[in-house]
Amino acid sequence: MKREKFIYVGVDLHKFQHTAVIVNCWGEKLIETTFLNKPSLFNNFNTFVEEHTEKDITPVFGLEDVNGYGRSLAVYLLEKGYKVKSVNPSLSYAERKSYAMTKKSDSWDAQCIAEILARKFTQLPNAAPSDIYWTISTLVGRRDALVKVLGSLKNQLHLQLSYHYSSYRQFFSQLEGKTALAFWEKYPSPDHLKGVKMEELRKFILKASSNSLSTKKAKEILSLVDCDGNTKRDYQSERDFIVQSLVRDIRFRKKEINRVEKKLKKLVKSLGMQLETMTGIDTVTASALISEIGDVHRFSNPNKLARYAGVSPVLFGSGGKETYHKSQQGNRNLHHIFLNLAVQQVQVSKGSKIPRNPVFYNYYQKKLSEGKTKKQALICIMRRLVNIIYGMMKNKEAYIMPEQVETKAS
Repeated sequence: MKREKFIYVGVDLHKFQHTAVIVNCWGEKLIETTFLNKPSLFNNFNTFVEEHTEKDITPVFGLEDVNGYGRSLAVYLLEKGYKVKSVNPSLSYAERKSYAMTKKSDSWDAQCIAEILARKFTQLPNAAPSDIYWTISTLVGRRDALVKVLGSLKNQLHLQLSYHYSSYRQFFSQLEGKTALAFWEKYPSPDHLKGVKMEELRKFILKASSNSLSTKKAKEILSLVDCDGNTKRDYQSERDFIVQSLVRDIRFRKKEINRVEKKLKKLVKSLGMQLETMTGIDTVTASALISEIGDVHRFSNPNKLARYAGVSPVLFGSGGKETYHKSQQGNRNLHHIFLNLAVQQVQVSKGSKIPRNPVFYNYYQKKLSEGKTKKQALICIMRRLVNIIYGMMKNKEAYIMPEQVETKAS
């Protein structure tokens, strides 16, 4: 590839408008433009670039966020047949910091992207926005947001209940379960239980719990309420409303999470992957892995995926002395997923003491016996998991547990 045969267009992407800077193969700025982030106006941008492209010179484009604000532009340029490269934001950040006088503006950011594109065109990955991976990633983000809000709502509910029912934690095993939510909504404070007979409460709990709880639970609740004493205060009706409002909101969030998970399950299944066949991987974990990894074929081997996930150690050396250190780089979300998965592989059942995955459990114990710490042993598990997940995703194969003598944890 002859660098002088191209001009390099770096685009700084934003929600409402983009800024583009064109440089030549020596990194010299030629011109810049700003245009709205509207697909209907991308033709104008394309025309602008072509007008400033000399004969026998080909424009190539560099975008930071091809799956976010720049997705529409990336898709448009690819459909037009242009070469589009994905520029990691850390590269443009390092480019800005490499100058003695650091500055920050849309124009300067776009120029930094263009200069990186000119120098590292052959090394940068091709932009390949895929609808299915993008949709899975968006759904995973939506679920994460719902789970975060649900956690906050649960904390608020616990706080309100602690004012009304001193012993509320003893009422139900699942304080945000179906039966519990029905109870909190109907009886947000002890004042609503005044005059309620045991038989009436029994029938209510029986129906709310789908016939799993009845007389014993009704007696227990009435007894606990009696022992707690009077908790009624001024503006009780308003505080009761808060409890009932929180219950309604929690129900809604739970239903939305279930709807999102159904969509995720359908999309994951359409990819033909069988990640759920491995211990510790359900639809949520499988979709999170796919969301962070994307198309696994963009990694030519599992070693590159391991580096991307920050699992491989990093070499540091100077003056002939070299040592390997734990990586703090890479995709930290993906690193966290592999860490949680590794922990689940070495867990044992509480009752039977049988490991969930005997192969990984024995490997973990072997690493501990070799003198590694628990964290180091888990990293070894993570590295093996990267190889397995890579193979399962690439070949769309199920996980088959290697035959091994079943042992109990000591």
